[in-house]
Amino acid sequence: MAEFVYYVGASLDGYIAQDGGGLAWLEKFDDVEGLGASYREFERGVGCVVMGGATYEWIREHHPGEWSYTAPCWVFSHQEHAAEDGADVVGVRGAVTEFEGELRRDAGDKDVYLVGGGNLAGQFLAAGLVDRVVVTLVPVALGGGVPLFGARPLAAPRDFRLEGITQRDGTVELDYRVA
Repeated sequence: MAEFVYYVGASLDGYIAQDGGGLAWLEKFDDVEGLGASYREFERGVGCVVMGGATYEWIREHHPGEWSYTAPCWVFSHQEHAAEDGADVVGVRGAVTEFEGELRRDAGDKDVYLVGGGNLAGQFLAAGLVDRVVVTLVPVALGGGVPLFGARPLAAPRDFRLEGITQRDGTVELDYRVA
């Protein structure tokens, strides 16, 4: 059965973007040997992509005409968003739990990739729908921005166990699975 996997890069102090969505601090690590290969390996196991509206618009703005996802993409948002030409994009509103079955169906025997942002990832975490977190910590402190899981408190802590650690040129990829 498909797992929900949050695969993300974060600063040492737990942010995935600066205020306003800036990622220049993260993009300067794009050339770290092995990071791209790790992502491509992960992406081969993705059957469905999930993101929030702000993340979707950031991708469209910063990579116009370059939709990189071949898997169906679900955009959770309260606003309407235009679809990229040729992209399989579905806009939805509502609680993430309402769409669990459809997301798993779209993913098939592969995983559901929680792209972000942090608020949406926090909704999936609060709903008990995060099976795995793969976070690459980069040696940068931002002091503020978009938190890894948004600012939503959990009714009860969620425990994860460490499955793997990979160090690459100052970055550390941590692979956690729900305990």
